[in-house]
Amino acid sequence: MRRFEDRNPIAVAVYLLAAAGVAMLTMDPVLLCLSLAGALLSLGATGGFGPLRSHGWAAVLFLLTALINPLTYHNGRTVLLVVNDAPITLEAVLYGMAAGGMIVAVLYWFRIFSRIMTGDKLLYLLGGLSPGLSLVVSMALRYVPLFGRQWRRVQATQRALGLYREDDPVAALRGRLRVFSVMTTWALENGVITADSMAARGYGLGRRTHFARFRFTLGDGLLTAASLALAGLSLWGAAGRGVSYYPAFAMGALTPRGLAGYLAYGVLVLLPALLNIKEAMVWHCFNSGR
Repeated sequence: MRRFEDRNPIAVAVYLLAAAGVAMLTMDPVLLCLSLAGALLSLGATGGFGPLRSHGWAAVLFLLTALINPLTYHNGRTVLLVVNDAPITLEAVLYGMAAGGMIVAVLYWFRIFSRIMTGDKLLYLLGGLSPGLSLVVSMALRYVPLFGRQWRRVQATQRALGLYREDDPVAALRGRLRVFSVMTTWALENGVITADSMAARGYGLGRRTHFARFRFTLGDGLLTAASLALAGLSLWGAAGRGVSYYPAFAMGALTPRGLAGYLAYGVLVLLPALLNIKEAMVWHCFNSGR
């Protein structure tokens, strides 16, 4: 059973960059809604949504962007209200909502990227181009969860010793600074240990062989080609319809070209879920025939 996240890192990276790239290159509200819905569906299909509180940042970021734009940018014909002689226009509100949706959707796509592209996959992806860069990126991504776990461990130890109080703001700040000092020392010491370990293993002494446990199959090639073709068709369709927010919000008539772009992007963002459903059905049929 080969799920989407188990496919070749090149095919997965091309797909995720294509899906996120379309969202970054257009402000079409339909495409942005499709992108956000597809990112959430793909997140669930590739490991689950996680706890609900982990998505609170998305709502906060969306609301901040939607509110900041009309408060700082006052162009537009349709005035909703006036605050301190500054008009709040409908067009600025709509643009802020579209910008917030685009940012949240792109961040969700890169959240999927960080979940799927582990250190060995990044080494495989970038090792041929720049081994040093691939090593730095994979080590940096590895230290993020390590730092978080160690921070919680040190914080729990400080709390158990009675050195970390949250009822007193001054004591809580002092406790956080103490934990930060401990974590800084831990990170520096861990970096020295890692460097010594790499030197002991002969890193940097000469040209080394490159091992990869990933194979680029016909299915990976088809996924890569489909991702690029669907992304190109999506952008072509979006350019044919056209969306403008200033001075008045307007969207072009829905033509066959625009509809083709929407359908192409809909298929693109559904690919991870469709592939995993297909693999699950094949696995179920295989087990049923035993």
